[in-house]
Amino acid sequence: QAHPVESGGGSVQPGGSLRLSCVFSGYAYRISYMGWFRQAPGKQREVVAGIDIGEGSTNYAASVKGRFTISQDNAKNTVYLQMDTLKPEDSAIYYCAASTLSGPKWYDRSQYMYWGQGTQVTVSS
Repeated sequence: QAHPVESGGGSVQPGGSLRLSCVFSGYAYRISYMGWFRQAPGKQREVVAGIDIGEGSTNYAASVKGRFTISQDNAKNTVYLQMDTLKPEDSAIYYCAASTLSGPKWYDRSQYMYWGQGTQVTVSS
């Protein structure tokens, strides 16, 4: 069974930028929506952003709106998360997730069928 594959995590100073990538391919059903989630130590996994693969419409959590940008390259089956003006509280493992549902509740983890292994993002001086 295919799973999304994330890359691009690392360590950066506050105010810096990182770009995460997620490749999704090899699924039996059409992927309709892709999301990024994150989980910090001792905290629940929370939604960060999502994108409708067909329409290109996007959604963001309030905590990252204006700083993060989700985008896609359909030719490469890749979704990106550009993270700017990073803060220490953005430190977490970032997960890419794929949904086959039509019009999923993008903020709801249960709407996503496939999950990547995660990539670590650390924001520290």
